[in-house]
Amino acid sequence: MKKIIIAIDGYSSTGKSTIAKRLAKELGYIYVDTGAMYRAVTLYAMNNDLYTDDLDREGLIERLDDVKVRFVFNDTLGYGETYLNDVNVEEAIRSMDVSNRVSAVAAISEVRKKLVKEQRAMGQEKGIVMDGRDVGTVVFPDAELKLFMTASPEIRATRRYKELLNKGQEVTFEEVLKNVTDRDYIDSHRKDSPLIRAKDAIVLDNSDMGKNEQFERIYNHAMRMIEKQSDEA
Repeated sequence: MKKIIIAIDGYSSTGKSTIAKRLAKELGYIYVDTGAMYRAVTLYAMNNDLYTDDLDREGLIERLDDVKVRFVFNDTLGYGETYLNDVNVEEAIRSMDVSNRVSAVAAISEVRKKLVKEQRAMGQEKGIVMDGRDVGTVVFPDAELKLFMTASPEIRATRRYKELLNKGQEVTFEEVLKNVTDRDYIDSHRKDSPLIRAKDAIVLDNSDMGKNEQFERIYNHAMRMIEKQSDEA
């Protein structure tokens, strides 16, 4: 069967990564979490006194060549974990501190240019499932299958809140909801590569949808596109 590129975009806490990981595993494809890459750059800024109360944009831009982000496959987990300069940061980048700052870092054109170049290189051989904010509009505008995931802010905040509590983080629901709505606004209104739905993307509102139902729908879309591309080859 011919391999394709599957681009999954959408708002924060819509379950993009969970679905993308499962889909990649089922298809035998490579999974790439672009959001993790921006989170890793954000963590670098925080760890190097470039983002305390305010973001030192120019300082971060000057040191971008020192930021090395890669994914190392974990056989036990079944997907690649995020490494920043050879240190596993998969858990560290999921904190609320990083979540509250990542949108500002992701809005920097120089950061986006660096990471988009790396993301495109990862998909040269196709057979990839990539999720983020601008995968179907900027990174791979010619992706064979594009999906756009959404859900109400309250539903997304509830999911995120439970996830953080399960990880032992001390947060309030109000704090998480504010983070969700703030990120929605920043991601949708930034000048460089704003979060928008690609015209040919399939929209999936999972506000009232279980994980298995979501997966079956997306998997069926993927298989139909793979079969179509294989027939046309």
